[in-house]
Formats: sequence, C-alpha cells, structure tokens
Amino acid sequence: MKRIILTGGGTAGHVTPNIALIPELQKRGYEIHYIGSKTGIEKELIGNYGTSGSSISGNSIPYYGISSGKLRRYFDVKNFTDPFRIIKGYSEADKIIKKLKPSVIFSKGGFVTVPVVKAAKRRHVPCVLHESDLSPGLANRLCISSAAAICANFPETLAHLPEDKAHLTGSPIRHELFTGNRLKGLDFCGFTANKPVILVIGGSLGSVRVNEAVREILPQLLERYQIIHLCGKEKIDESLQGMEGYVQYEYIQKELCDLLDAADIVISRAGANAICELLALHKPNILIPLSLEASRGDQILNAESFEKQGFSYVIKEEELTSDRLLEALQHVDDNREQYKSAMAASSQQDAVIKVADIIDSVAL
Repeated sequence: MKRIILTGGGTAGHVTPNIALIPELQKRGYEIHYIGSKTGIEKELIGNYGTSGSSISGNSIPYYGISSGKLRRYFDVKNFTDPFRIIKGYSEADKIIKKLKPSVIFSKGGFVTVPVVKAAKRRHVPCVLHESDLSPGLANRLCISSAAAICANFPETLAHLPEDKAHLTGSPIRHELFTGNRLKGLDFCGFTANKPVILVIGGSLGSVRVNEAVREILPQLLERYQIIHLCGKEKIDESLQGMEGYVQYEYIQKELCDLLDAADIVISRAGANAICELLALHKPNILIPLSLEASRGDQILNAESFEKQGFSYVIKEEELTSDRLLEALQHVDDNREQYKSAMAASSQQDAVIKVADIIDSVAL
C-alpha cells in the first residue's frame, strides 16, 4: 500500500481541502497520515474525521503534532522564540518521515508545513503543494524550491510559480457539499418553494459591515426574496427574530449543504475556499472581500480574479452601502444564467481528481 502524509494548519482553510482529498486518496490505495501543530484547529478537524460520517472507510487518520512557529513581518516577542520552535518542528517532522517512509507528501499551507516540507526534501520524499490564494503566502513561498509540483486555484497564480512545477487545479471541494437538498434547506428555514432565496455568509466571525447593509434593506429584499443570514457568533439581532422570510443563524455546519442548494444568490466574503465552493456549485454571487485594514489583501485579489472571469459581482468593503448592495443584487439576479454558464465552463473544477492525479504522478 502507498503511504501519504497530509499537512496543513493554522486555519480551517488549510485543512478542509486535505479532508476533501481523503476519500479519493483512500480509493487509490493510499494509507493516510497527518502532520499538524500540537494545538491548532487541524488537530480537532482531523481528530473528528471518521467519527462524523465524512469518511468513506470510517477509519480515523493517524495524527502527529509537531512544534510550530510563525514568521511575522511585525514586532512581537514571539519572534525571538518561534525560530527555535520551527527548528524543533523540523527535527520532529524528520523523525516522523523517517519512520513512516511515505511515498509522497501533500502540503496545503500554513506555517506548520514549512518544517515538514523541508524535512521531506532532506529525506528525498516528493512534495506537492497547494496554494489557495492568488498570490502565494509566505509559508508556501518558502516551500516552492522543495516541491515537486504546485497546484493553484487561480490562473494568475501561475505567473508566480516555476513553469515546470505549476498546475491550475482549483481547490479540492468536499463531496458532502454536492449532496445538498433544496427542499430540506427550505424546510429547515421554514421557507416557501416559490420565492427565491439569498444566502448571506459573513464568515465564521461574521461581518458588522455586511450584516448592517443587509439588515438596512430587509423590507425591500423581503418583497422579492427570502433571506438566510449566517451572521456570526453573537451577531444575531433579536429584534428581527420571527420576521417572515428572514432567518438568522450564528453558524451552520451540518445543514450548510442544504442551505447552499436552496440559495439562488449568495453574498459572501472572498476567502479562497469559500468562493471555490460557490464556483463548484455554480452559485451566482456577490463578493465583499476583507479590506486591506483587516487582511493582507488576498481576498481582494481573489475577488478581482473571479469578477474578471465572470463568476462574481464584487463590492469593495469601503464602498459597501445598502443602495450599492441593492443595485448589485438586481444585476446578479438579472444575469443569473450568464454567471452560471461562466462557472460551468471554468477549468478550475474537479480539483479532487486533478490534485490526486498529480500526487500519483510524483509519488515514489
């Protein structure tokens, strides 16, 4: 049996594409192991795999926690100690790789992956990287020279990568996302089937700006649409509870695939994994990327790429007003079929198969 080590962590976005790959890798005969940080979100997500019904085999994935640090561009007292954690993590990863003797390593990104990829190079184990954002993050930039192949979400990313290593694949999407049931989603929300639905996704922490813009125009929206509002932790407006055609949830996990299937238009932030899911599902969407004040600008670039390719309508956060949002919704609604056709023609789909094929091609 072939053996693969998956690695990635720090955020859910560095883990969920790995999880999406697991069933296909199992089908192809890989024994799967995971290296992440000792306390990161990846430990919880991988620990839950196989117990939540997501695994085709029902087997849990062996998890190995290593020390990790972050390379910051700003002053922080941890800058003095994290290099030692990275060195320790490299030593720990090297021992794990030596013991497991994997055929290949797949790295999704995040700082925990740097010592893993570097240790793999020392052990002559081929690595496949995946870059979600349009411009490669620092962790992946540090690993490019050690990689056998690099997968990318966006056509523009290829210009930042060595030509002989770069592959446009899109982002691996978990199979469960395609199993949504529109009628179940409508029933969950108490909605009717004869009125279109807008799904608003503000991210795991929600978005004050997006929430306010949506709520200010609720009377106008509810004349034509039903609204599912995922507003973030502690962001529910109690004064709006029970309003016909409008439901609020802090966060939805189990029923999300049904809510997505029920949605005719989605309003979302522009995180790479989130928008790739909208692309895979062919959902007409309005993207409101995080501003430069709140991020390194990757969401802005992601959104601009999707707009250029005809997949999305984009509103910059600093330009977001209720009137602008109403105008955007009217435009997207009028051109829903055009957006769907552009997404259906995209080459950034079927990423699970494409990435697995690349993994197969470099595996020892």
